[in-house]
Amino acid sequence: MSRRKIVIITGLSGSGKSTVSKTLEDLGYFCVDNLPVDLTPKLIELMDAGGTELQKIALIIDLRQRKFFPRYSAIFDSLELRDTSLEILFIESRDEVLIRRYSETRRQHPLAVDGDVVDGIQKERAELKEIKDRADRIIDTSDITVHQLRDEIKKIYSDLHAGELQIQVNAFGFGKGLPLDSDLLFDVRFLPNPFFVENLKSKDGRNQEVIDWILEKPVTKTFLKKVYDLLNFLLPLYIKEGKQYLNISVGCTGGRHRSVVVGALLAKTLVAQGYHNVRLKLRELGVETRVETD
Repeated sequence: MSRRKIVIITGLSGSGKSTVSKTLEDLGYFCVDNLPVDLTPKLIELMDAGGTELQKIALIIDLRQRKFFPRYSAIFDSLELRDTSLEILFIESRDEVLIRRYSETRRQHPLAVDGDVVDGIQKERAELKEIKDRADRIIDTSDITVHQLRDEIKKIYSDLHAGELQIQVNAFGFGKGLPLDSDLLFDVRFLPNPFFVENLKSKDGRNQEVIDWILEKPVTKTFLKKVYDLLNFLLPLYIKEGKQYLNISVGCTGGRHRSVVVGALLAKTLVAQGYHNVRLKLRELGVETRVETD
């Protein structure tokens, strides 16, 4: 029998935890909302004693359980000692987005004093900081729709190539901020920039002329060799340690040329090396796709 998988869904109120829970339920997870943290080990004991075949469980835990939060870390540690794969998924959004959502739904923030949503959000961020720091995955829903959030959860937690390392390569621009869920980050702003080449400036990193121009540079070739060596060393160790997903971010200034070329090549190379579950996200170009073998 495979190891039982428990996903702890937590995060900021109004960021989309209920959407995540419903999506996981559609994927076959047994979902429990607002179960006191102290009762989680008891739930697992009852399942074991009853011979249940439930192997995928999702628990929503948030500040409705404030009095239990001081003990959550020890409880999670005890669960990980069992034959259980425990993962903490933290859902968040930017303050201005949460404020707008509360305004649109006319709901009251659970920590708002006298209806002060801003104060409630700030208090919640502070109280959830420790569990966020422990989270295995953080998803920011500020700039995605409910449908996109569902697709993201399905992509992460579907059983396609179950047990294999899921890899996402993000090409982005530093000017618009770092991807929050990066595991490895490569800054390629040192590479020659086609933005300053007149006939390449208006094209992006998917254009063959841009690709050839960047890849023919000696510094690019040297950099790629060193990155390949690093990934060939790290990835087998991550897999041995039980890591299930890896986010590799590649950033340049605007996220349209160098990071796109390098990110796409890294993704294709990983697939060619036998990693079946690889996705490429070109953040500033609004493109995300599964990378297939040629």
